[in-house]
Amino acid sequence: YAPGRAADVYGTPGPATALLWHGTQTDSRSAVRPLAEVLAERGLAVIAADWDSHAPDAGRSDLLASARFGAQQAAGSDLTVIGWSLGGVAAAGLTLRASELDIAVGHTVCLGGAFWADDPISGGVVQSGVPAGTTPTPFTLLTGDADAVVPASASIEFAAELRVIGWPAEVIEVAADHGSIAGARYLADDDRYEAADDPQTHAVVETVAEIIMTRFGS
Repeated sequence: YAPGRAADVYGTPGPATALLWHGTQTDSRSAVRPLAEVLAERGLAVIAADWDSHAPDAGRSDLLASARFGAQQAAGSDLTVIGWSLGGVAAAGLTLRASELDIAVGHTVCLGGAFWADDPISGGVVQSGVPAGTTPTPFTLLTGDADAVVPASASIEFAAELRVIGWPAEVIEVAADHGSIAGARYLADDDRYEAADDPQTHAVVETVAEIIMTRFGS
């Protein structure tokens, strides 16, 4: 999607296209492959993009370049943005500032969003400084009931803050941990996530994909 920056494309991009961002890691698009594959099987083309959360700009340039690439692939239709963990914060930051960035976002899904962290897009608190007059985009915030990394309160509190400024938001709890909600598992020895292939995680991914598809285009 940019020189030296890679993305995997699942399905055929067009009006039904989603951009999928991984969390705090460098170039970890493969970790969200299981979710991308299931969404593509259900008819939503997915662009899973690498980005570097450890870059000097916290990944902002990568995120914006992949968002513009995704918008181009969406063929003039609104882009669905899906972000996991810190990627969920970035997805929210992009959505809240989409009018300034000239990127049309139709729906945003955050998976285990760590909303206390600085937004890589704006560089600060994600819900601060939202441009006036922006047309609100609906948010779906998914949280795992077994998430030991990001508590459900992060999504519940962020949803409440969105509603205060007039943005629709729903919070849905699913039977998942911080990794499985995005189709990944944590490797403690390596301190990183990778794509999971076990039946339990696949069942979680199916549930998450169903929720996303039910809200797609709404």
